[in-house]
Amino acid sequence: MSDMPQSAMTFAEFSRSIDERKTGIYPGCDTGSHMELAYLALGLAGESGEAVDKVKKHIRDGADLRAVVTELGDVLWYLDRLARVCGADLAAVAALNMAKLDARKARGTIAGSGDSR
Repeated sequence: MSDMPQSAMTFAEFSRSIDERKTGIYPGCDTGSHMELAYLALGLAGESGEAVDKVKKHIRDGADLRAVVTELGDVLWYLDRLARVCGADLAAVAALNMAKLDARKARGTIAGSGDSR
């Protein structure tokens, strides 16, 4: 995947770019309404499914993994918007996840399933 862009973008820069480019055009956009929440959650699920489908095609047909990366960008867009509707940003989501994983590791519960490990 050497033809991927090499410049790094922070979560904050990505989020700012979404706003500056006005890429959010959907029902309830920027209202914090149930409609916006539902639209973004459904979009996240749909794009995640598309990414998974590209993985399936890679396994089955040897399709290029760049297609997965492209779909992950769409997942990131929805994730960013959904996090903001929930009152967080991607950096906070990432930090919260790392704290949860660190706590599970410290308790020896990193393996297994369930939210209350």
